[in-house]
Parts: sequence; structure tokens; C-alpha cells
Amino acid sequence: MTLKLIATDADDLKVVASALQDAILRVGDIRFDPPSRSVSLRFTRFMHETAAAERVECGIRIDGVMGLQSHGVNRTERDAFMVVLDLAFELTDAPAGLLTITLAGGGSLRLSVEGLDLILADTGEPRRTRSKPDHDAA
Repeated sequence: MTLKLIATDADDLKVVASALQDAILRVGDIRFDPPSRSVSLRFTRFMHETAAAERVECGIRIDGVMGLQSHGVNRTERDAFMVVLDLAFELTDAPAGLLTITLAGGGSLRLSVEGLDLILADTGEPRRTRSKPDHDAA
């Protein structure tokens, strides 16, 4: 199963957020291109939609990005990994707003956007994984 999703409002973003929950993001795979006003992120996402424990490479592109801030993320440690917990969008001056990617361990990425314009696409074949996210673990 290959996912391709578009988010242009908060309801769409909930679907994307559920697909990206527990996705792994390497700091070096965060690309902000100010001239094109876009951010690209490459993940290895856990496939919650399948019965098997599998991960697949995927990417998202966010357009209309006016700024990118990080909190609790050392952007110089390019090989460090983070785990995605959630994505949320808050209107500031419709249709503009803040897109927040919440990361495990208290970190976050916050994008100031002209409007919500995000595309997610799986880019590889699923592969089995031995580790399955456990949200009940203490």
C-alpha cells in the first residue's frame, strides 16, 4: 500500500498526522529552501495501516513557507534522529498560520506558512521491522 496524501486544512492534516505518528526523521533530512518557500522532510514512517510491523520511506513537501524554527532540536547534529508525535495547524491570519511538528522528547519544528499546503508521498517499498511503537510503555 502506497500513501499519497494532500493537506490543505486542519482536517486533512489530522489524516497526515496519523500517518506520520512514530515516523523517524533524521535532522539532516530537513531541507528549507527560502527562495522557493518550501520545506522538504524525509521520514521512515511506521505503517500503522497494516497488520505487519513495517516501515516505509516517505517524504513531505510544504509550500508557502515563510519561516522555520526549531525548539529542542540541534540542527548541527545532522545524523541525530527524532520521532514524530503529532502535526497541528493554527490559523494566525487566515489562511496563514503556524504548522507545528511535535517530536518525542519535547522538541518541535514550527513553520510559518501562507496557508496549509502539504503533500505526503511514500517513496519506497515497505520493509519489516522488529520494533513496533508501544505507546503504553512507561
